[in-house]
This record gives sequence, C-alpha cells and structure tokens, in this order.
Amino acid sequence: MSNPIFVPLVFTVVLVCALLSILSLSHACPKECSCNSNTKVVDCRGRGLYDIPRRLHPDTQELYLQDNRIRGLGSMAFREIPLVRILDLSNNSITSVSPTALLGLRTLQRLSLAYNSLRELDKRLLGPIRSLSHLDLSHNSLWGLPGAMGDSLRNLSHLGLAYNRLTRLDRSLLEVLTRLDSLTLRSNPWRCDCQLIGLKLWLESYLFKGGVVDEVLCSQPEEMRDKDLQKVPYQLFHACMTTSYHYLFANIHHLESERLLRGGGGLPECEPKQRHRPVNLRHAIATVIITGVVCGIVCLMMLAAAVYGCAYAAIMAKYQRELKKNEELAAAKGADHAIADEKEPLENAIA
Repeated sequence: MSNPIFVPLVFTVVLVCALLSILSLSHACPKECSCNSNTKVVDCRGRGLYDIPRRLHPDTQELYLQDNRIRGLGSMAFREIPLVRILDLSNNSITSVSPTALLGLRTLQRLSLAYNSLRELDKRLLGPIRSLSHLDLSHNSLWGLPGAMGDSLRNLSHLGLAYNRLTRLDRSLLEVLTRLDSLTLRSNPWRCDCQLIGLKLWLESYLFKGGVVDEVLCSQPEEMRDKDLQKVPYQLFHACMTTSYHYLFANIHHLESERLLRGGGGLPECEPKQRHRPVNLRHAIATVIITGVVCGIVCLMMLAAAVYGCAYAAIMAKYQRELKKNEELAAAKGADHAIADEKEPLENAIA
C-alpha cells in the first residue's frame, strides 16, 4: 500500500523540475546563434538577421552580430544582456540608432558600428556608459560627432572615424580624450580652413605625447587638396594666425610644464633626451623667431635712417646759413665799391 505523503511529494518534485525547465528555456541560446556557456559568448555572425535576437542569456558578455541585415536599433535593444562587454554590430545596414538603444549597458567596453550607413549619432547614445575603451565608427556617413558626447569617451584608448564625411572635429570633444592611444581619420573630406586649425594644434600635442594617428588629407580649399594637415605650414593659415599664435604657445608652455613634472622637479643624474618636436611646430617657432629678428633689423635701419636724416638736415641748414651770410657780405662789399666809384669822378672834377 502506497504512502499518502509520497504522491504529493512526487508531484511537487515534478512541478519544480518543470518550472526549472521553463526558466532554462526562456534564456536558451537563440536558434539563429551559437552560444558558449563557459566563455559566455554568443555568435550570430552572418545569419541574415533583420533584428536583435531574443531570449539571450542575461550573463552574456560578448555578442557578435556582424555581417547581418539589421537596419536599426530601438530603445533598450540589449536590455536582456546588461553585463555585455563586447558588442559588434559591424557590416550591417544600420541607418538609425535610438538615443536609448544602449541604455543599461554600464559595463560595455568595446563597441563596433563600422560598415553601416549612420549619418549622425545622438549625444545621449553613450550617456550612461563610462567604461567604453574601444569605439569603431569607421565606414559610415557621419557628418560629425556631438561635443556633448565627450564625457562618455574619457576612457577611450581607440577611436575609429575613418571613411566618413567629416569636414571638421570639435576640439572640445578631442580635449577630453586624455587616454587615447590610436585614432583613425583617413578618407574624410576635411576642409582645411580656420575651422580646422584647432584639430591641427591638437594633433601636434597628441603626437608629441606619443599618440598614433593615420592621416588627415585636405579636400578643400582647392589649393590644399591632398595635402596632409600635419605637414601644412602654419603660414598657409594667414587669416587664422592672429587668433591662433597665442593658442600655439599656450600648448608649447603646457607641454614643457608636463615634461618638467614628469622629471620630478629635481636634477637627474643624466638629462633625458628630449622628445623630437613635430616638424610643423618647429617651423612655427622658427617663423616667429625669424620674424622678430627681421622686424628688429628693420627698426634699427629705420632708426639709422632717421638719425642720418636729422644730421643731414642740420648740416644743410648750417650750409644755407653760411651761404646766405656770404652773399650778404658780398652784397655789402659791392655797395661800398659802387659808392667809392661815384665819389672818385666828383673829386677829380673839383680838383
């Protein structure tokens, strides 16, 4: 005879097992992807996906979605995987990204949106993320980056902006990238005018500190086409120099201060070799020094000419006075001779 307690116990065990099965199924690996539970990697590359797959495990740390047909990212598109560290969405057809698409991804470290069709990014997109170290936005159609996005990029070590439609970059955005090691900017239609001199000055400082950048080739104006911005002399920015020379020397002073601080302020046993200054920076300094020397020489020549003029005028004035005096003496002598000549016939007649 069966124990009456045994039946409810068996029923309870079966119910718990069923619930656990349902829970495990609810976070099973999406059928379109392959998952590794040990490394917590979900690979959905090249599966023809039009949207972000659902039922992702919440412990997922790496999600690879490149080579699909995803067209856009909606609000909180990755809310199921708040612990993801690497998110690769390259080589899709993404044209729009919601400002809140990445909301909740506070541990995200690497994000790739390369090879898409993005024209702009909202300044709020990376707002809650502070751990991002690698951002690849290359091969899109971006016209620019909002300056307010800079706070979310403070920890970046790599930024990819190559092959877009950038004509300028806000220096306020670049100034916050204090940990940046590499930057790609090639193949953008840069307009090398006064608006871009801020980027040129920042690049000088960035390269001096050991940063790596590919190239910035000018597209406009026509006389600067295909010229590397780093090699364009400052003299070609004539209209900008009045307002930018003080900026240049402020950078030089800042860099020298940093070098002294790194040296510890004391006298080392042997002086470390000074890092090679960028060519354009040395050219700019040499230009200012030469200009000062030339101006000094011109001033000395003008002073010498003024002294010579004054001396010449004084000599000529003295000469004119003496000449006039001689003429007056000659006239007086002539008058005396005339009077004497008139008196002589009269005296002869009387005699």
